[in-house]
Amino acid sequence: MAEHYSSFERKGSRWLLQRITAVFLIGVLAFHFMLLHFVNHAAEVTLAGTTTRMSSIGYFTTMWLFLVTATFHGVNGVYNALINQGLTGTRKRAVKWVLVVAGVLLIAQGTRVAVAMTNLI
Repeated sequence: MAEHYSSFERKGSRWLLQRITAVFLIGVLAFHFMLLHFVNHAAEVTLAGTTTRMSSIGYFTTMWLFLVTATFHGVNGVYNALINQGLTGTRKRAVKWVLVVAGVLLIAQGTRVAVAMTNLI
């Protein structure tokens, strides 16, 4: 029988954060699908409606947390998948920093777009 291997240290912070972000993402994704696919059908979603929703501080905060959480979850997952494939040494450090920079840029651009879709500023 094959031995189980994971780059996550069980009960380590990255392991725990990966699970917490997964639970949060499932909940917010369910909210997203309910609101934008069942309450408002795709043909009814407009820029004006998006601006109205994003102008609500609760909705804005939820969507911004969705962005940050999904980015962390994805970057952390890719990084650990690469470690599981045997990435080590200088390449591991380089990949880590490329993913960190990509994650920060994604969050910055997502925040710019989210703020642009509000009437808050």
